[in-house]
Amino acid sequence: METRLNLFEQGQKAVSTLFGISGYLKKGTIEASLMELINFRISQINNCGYCLDMHSKEALAAGETTQRLFGLSVWRETPYFTQRERVALALAEAVNACDVPDEIYEIAKAEFTEQELIDLTLAVAAINAWNRLNITFSNVPGTYRVGQFG
Repeated sequence: METRLNLFEQGQKAVSTLFGISGYLKKGTIEASLMELINFRISQINNCGYCLDMHSKEALAAGETTQRLFGLSVWRETPYFTQRERVALALAEAVNACDVPDEIYEIAKAEFTEQELIDLTLAVAAINAWNRLNITFSNVPGTYRVGQFG
């Protein structure tokens, strides 16, 4: 794999907007550990190697276990995740598929505040944008360092 375009040099104006969203989310209502799980799971679904590299490193540095990361693609079948995490993952997957059934929304609404629901949805939108940019311009996985982007 070879980088097609250096997004962080040629696309500074464009990515600064996404960095702003990411900064907002880091200070937002959703705990960092749950945010990393969502970013990792959506990046799995979207096949973004760069984002998987980044979010696995960030999650592990923050104390996440390898067992939970390895089991994230089959989270419904494992006992490793809390109810809050399960609801967030179900909502994130539904938002990612652009199909949020009433049943999933109602369960999420019972678990999260309105602001948290907004932040979760924005988190899925943001990681989708990052996934698509990194896939299009072939940012090479393996080069990310923990804390590289603040």
